[in-house]
Amino acid sequence: MLPDLPPPPVLLEPLPYEERLDPRPLSKIDLVVIHCTEVPTLQLSREYGERILYSGSQTGNSGHYYIDRDGTVVMYVRPERIANHVRGYNTRSVGIELVNTGRYPYWRDSKHQAMTEPYPQAQIDALVALLKELQKELPNLHFIAGHEDLDRDQETAFDDPNILVARKLDPGPLFPWPEVMRQVKLERLKP
Repeated sequence: MLPDLPPPPVLLEPLPYEERLDPRPLSKIDLVVIHCTEVPTLQLSREYGERILYSGSQTGNSGHYYIDRDGTVVMYVRPERIANHVRGYNTRSVGIELVNTGRYPYWRDSKHQAMTEPYPQAQIDALVALLKELQKELPNLHFIAGHEDLDRDQETAFDDPNILVARKLDPGPLFPWPEVMRQVKLERLKP
């Protein structure tokens, strides 16, 4: 096991609607969900996060933390707010988004479902350090999952209505689960 890295500095850049997201006690959080942005840049991730998708609450979809390829960590939503990042698990989880192109821009094209961009070591190191820090701050944090573990729905492919593609594949096949799990004391949640 590698020595503990110091906690990464976290840049606070709250989304404009953060205060409209429902509050929760930190004691309710027992799960962290790992995502990849499936867009090429942190800036584009921010643009997607700022989009208002829910007319009633005037909020959108976003993770809590975003980690860029160079290891920069940005917080868009404080953990004491419920972010919309994974169906059915938002109230109990923190979402961490890793900047990675994923299937961009062909998310639902049946011929472009491969996720081929590796995760840089600086990004994984920052993730591990953030996870260890969250374990200190969130007393009931015991589980970790990939978005793909929790959202198994399929959707019709854009290019062929007879083909179904996975709605979510992130963080994908190149995410180094063994390396991360060796370094954090969290249990992999697979419903």
